[in-house]
Amino acid sequence: MAPNKQNRKKVLLIEDEKMLSSMYATKFTKEGFDLIQAFDGEEGLEKATTVNPDIILLDIIMPKLDGFVVLKKLKQDAALKKLPVILLTNLGQDEDIKKGKQLGADDYFIKANHTPQEVVDKVRTFFEK
Repeated sequence: MAPNKQNRKKVLLIEDEKMLSSMYATKFTKEGFDLIQAFDGEEGLEKATTVNPDIILLDIIMPKLDGFVVLKKLKQDAALKKLPVILLTNLGQDEDIKKGKQLGADDYFIKANHTPQEVVDKVRTFFEK
C-alpha cells in the first residue's frame, strides 16, 4: 500500500540520460515515492534547494556541473549537508568510489550492476533507519 501524498518521500534524481531518468521515475512513483527529475548538475543543485527532497540520487558524468562538483556544493550548504546522497553512476573505478565517499556520498551504486528495483530498495532502507 502506497503512503498518502503527504507522507510520500521525495527523491531528487539528477541524471542527464532522459530514458534512464524516465525509467527510474516510473519505478519510484509506482513504489510510492515522489520523484523529481533534474537533467544536469546546475538544475539538480537548484532543485535541491527548492523542492526540499528527502534523498538525492546523483549521476556523476553530466553537463554543466558534474556529480562530484554537485556533491561538494551540497555538502558545503548548511541547509543541505545532512541530506543523504547516493551516487548512481557507471563510473566504477576504485578512485571514483573513494572520491565520492570522501566528498560525503552516503552510498555508491554502479547503474549497470543494479536494477531499478534494487535502487528503490536501497533508498527505502535509508528511510527505515
